[in-house]
Parts: sequence; C-alpha cells; structure tokens
Amino acid sequence: MNHLKLIIKREYLTKIKNKSFIMMTFLSPIIMIGLFTFIGYLTQLNKNKERTISILDESGLVSNVFKNTEHTTYNLLSNISLEDAKKQVKTNENYGLLHIAKNTDTTQIKNTISFYSEDSPSLSVISNLESKLEKTYRNLKLQKKGVDIAMIKASETSIDIIQESFEGKKSSKVDNVIKLVFGGAAGYLLFMFIIIYGNMIMRSVIEEKTSRIIEVIISSVKPIQLMLGKILGTSFAGITQFVIWVILAGVLVSISSMIFNIDPTAMQTQQQELIAQTITQDGLQGKVQGIMQGIYNLPLLNLIIAFLMFFIGGYFLYSSLYAAIGAAVDNETDTQQFMMPILMPLMLGIYVGFFTVIEDPHGTVSTVFSFIPFTSPVVMLMRIPFGVPIWQQLVSLVLLYGTFMLTVWFAAKIYRVGILMYGKKPSYKELLKWLKY
Repeated sequence: MNHLKLIIKREYLTKIKNKSFIMMTFLSPIIMIGLFTFIGYLTQLNKNKERTISILDESGLVSNVFKNTEHTTYNLLSNISLEDAKKQVKTNENYGLLHIAKNTDTTQIKNTISFYSEDSPSLSVISNLESKLEKTYRNLKLQKKGVDIAMIKASETSIDIIQESFEGKKSSKVDNVIKLVFGGAAGYLLFMFIIIYGNMIMRSVIEEKTSRIIEVIISSVKPIQLMLGKILGTSFAGITQFVIWVILAGVLVSISSMIFNIDPTAMQTQQQELIAQTITQDGLQGKVQGIMQGIYNLPLLNLIIAFLMFFIGGYFLYSSLYAAIGAAVDNETDTQQFMMPILMPLMLGIYVGFFTVIEDPHGTVSTVFSFIPFTSPVVMLMRIPFGVPIWQQLVSLVLLYGTFMLTVWFAAKIYRVGILMYGKKPSYKELLKWLKY
C-alpha cells in the first residue's frame, strides 16, 4: 500500500497548489461574507428609514391607536378633506396617507380604509397598520356587544404542554425545532460536500484520462489504489479548504460587523420585531431558557461521533461513484446521463429527512430510509437528535461501510477499463460488461 500513500500525497499537493483552488479557497468566503454584509447593510438602511405617515380618521374611532416609534411618525389630520389631505401629504413628501372613512358600522369597516402613497408601500408597513386596526376594531365590536375587554385579556391563557418520556426525561416543542435544525444542518452539509468535492474527483479523473498521463500511472499502480488515492487526497484537500473557509468567515464577519456596525444575528424584518415586542420579558426569558434546555438535551457526544462516521462513510460511498463516472467518460458533458442516478438518492434522503423525520422520526418510513446506505447518511443524521438506539446506528453504519467497500470494488472494475477507453460514450449496458472483465 506504499503506492496509496504516494497517490494521496500527490493528489493532495496537486489540488492545494492549483491556482484556481487557491483563488477559490480565499475568494469564496470573501465573496459570500461580502454579499451577506452588503445585504445586511441594505437591510439596516431600510429598517432605519424614517417614515412619516399621515392619518385621516373621519370615524374618530382609531386615532389614538397610532403611537410614534423610533423610525415611524404618525401625523394625525383633522378638519380637512381627503383631496386636500392627499395634496398636503404629497407636498410634504410624506410616506403615505391612511384614510379611514366615516362609518359607524364596524362590520363594514374593511371597505372604508385606504392607504395612498406615491410608490408601492412596504409590505411590513401595511401589515403593521392592518394589525393595529384589526385589534382595535375587534375590541370595538366586542364592546358594542357588552363584552368587557379587560376580562377577556385577564382570561387569556397560554398553554405549553410539558412533554416527558416514561423514564422522566422532559422535552418541549422548542426541543423538536432545535433537533430539526441540528439534523437538517448536518444532512445539508453532507449533501453540499458530496456535490462539490465529488465533482472535483470526477473532473480530476477526466483530466488525467484526457491528458493520457493515466496510461503511465496505471502501469505501476493498481486501479483500486489509484481510485482510493484520488478519493482520499481530494477529501483531505476539501477538508483543508473547508477549515480555511470557517476561519476566514469568522474573521471577516467580525471585521465587517465592526466596520459597518452590523449585527448579523439582528438581521430580521420589522414584522418579526413587532412580534418580538409583544412578548413579555418573563415569556422571553422562558423561551431563552427553553432553547438552552433544548440544546442541553441534545445527545451532543452521540451527534459528533455519528456525524463524523456517517459523513465520512457517505462521502466515500458517493465519491467512489463519481470516480467511476469520471473514468467511464471522456468529457464532463457526457457525465450528465450518469449523474441523475447518483443525485436521486441524495435528493430523496433530503426530502425524507425534512418532510418525514420532523413529523415522525421513529416511523416506518424514517427508520427504513435510515438503514438504506444511499440515504442513511442524511436521514440517520436527522433522526439521531430525536433519540435513536445505538444498535440501529451501528447497523446503519455497518450497512453503509459495507456498501462502500462493495461500491469501491465495482467502481474499481469500471475504473480499470474506463480509464483506458477513449472516443466512445459508454452506455449502461457496456458498464455492466466492464464489471465482468
């Protein structure tokens, strides 16, 4: 296996010394962080925009509802016609005019409220106005029917059902959301890693095949060693690139936050802020405690170990298939007919993970797909935060790595014949023949 070490070293050094690899390693995080910083800066500018909204309430029922905020000023108009109000708002270059026609019938009020502006108003502004008016008119309707609003508010009760296993382990709805986020992030990261670096392995094989250098290499190296060397060497190069991305991203986020005074975690819409303001301090503290408790309840050690094992197994499984495809064709265009059978299980795993695991992580569908080697790296990673028996994880890993070894054996056969085949686009039937050689 001395040749394997040399191939891994050669493949790794070739990748990391490549000019395009070096450029993308450093440019990709700069471009991405720059893009997010620019979006954050624009969002902050839009959020801090000063708006003056004129209110012409001819009904006299809701004028006291509108209170000035940090970035929105409400200008109440009175003793003025609608046409004169429009002219005044336009002359003063106000953001818009909210007109509430004179109408004592609250059941028909929705047909008597209009908003006039020079340009199309912001969705968040309209939603904010609608929310204020809906709440006010609902209370007015209840008061007309003799209902005490104070009693209704006092009777409002928030229910948060305590979830507890028979063994006494408590959880909550927040726990399920956190588990889905962790599992989804792990599955999506694996999906992207396979797509990016699997294609890199495939292109590497195609380049060496078309340059005919593979004919010299194959004379002294077994095909399976060459294929494993390419997979491992490219994997190490990918890990190196990923580590650099993480470090650079952290540094760039800190720098951009200081320069532009942007808090990336604070990028939220005004509507979300409005909802957040309605939460009482005690309720907010309870939610934060619930989130912290949810993170604490995660099987972190199990998640880390399982993530590494399934990540490595899933990546190697699909990388061997990418290498086989690269050996079977002469150019990247011809790979399209073979890519769909590889991508389908991955997309199926993502679909099952997001739409089935969240609903029933221990159901038949979720369990079955967490054992199928081509979908288990994604589905099992999404199931583990919800609590999966160790024996199921071990069985899934054995099936995954066993399938990887079998796939490497089959891929090596295709690789052995395909790397010396030129000028012909192989079919699936021919690939089956190559397996018999």
